[in-house]
Amino acid sequence: MDFIDLGLIPHGEAEKIQLERLNQVIEGVAGDALYLLEHPPVVTLGRQGGLDNLLISEEALSKMGAQIVQTARGGNITCHYPGQLVVYPVIRIEKRRGGIKKFFHDMEETAISTAARFGVKAARSEGRPGVWVGPGKLCSIGIGVKKWITYHGLSFNVSRDMKLFDAITLCGLSGAHPTSLSREAGRDIDTEEVKNVFREEFKRIFTDSTVAAG
Repeated sequence: MDFIDLGLIPHGEAEKIQLERLNQVIEGVAGDALYLLEHPPVVTLGRQGGLDNLLISEEALSKMGAQIVQTARGGNITCHYPGQLVVYPVIRIEKRRGGIKKFFHDMEETAISTAARFGVKAARSEGRPGVWVGPGKLCSIGIGVKKWITYHGLSFNVSRDMKLFDAITLCGLSGAHPTSLSREAGRDIDTEEVKNVFREEFKRIFTDSTVAAG
């Protein structure tokens, strides 16, 4: 497993990098990778749609300094911005016990345990994907899978500034609102610190749950 820090990188550039790695893993010339990064402001649409949940015009969104892009991940509409940790796992799951369902569970668990390291009690919410603190959504997850290899992934709100979410109905869920690690912890938390903790928790959880086949 390669852990690769891409820093602050435009969505299109990061997508190109992960798709190149996806093809390399499919061809057997590269191993699994976990990309950790931040994006400049962008609103992304998943396979379940999302434009109907954009609350402002695309022109108004552009004036906010954000673009809108279609992706191949699961889920509906969400947004990314500096101060939010984005994680793209390019991982072969055909030999993992539990398949995609367990993979999704372990990604949520990594976010939950990361939040706990900062004193924030996060949890799953029945019927609503992602990770929540009460009614506030802390982390969104949208996975793509090709030939039993994952791509796209997870966004974890860290900073207090979440104004870009005002432009959308979060994940298309009526009544849902975003929250962040800094807001829930009652102090400003650096995204780089969260990145390091997330990497540690990912290693622990995925090592514990991976079982080699054969």
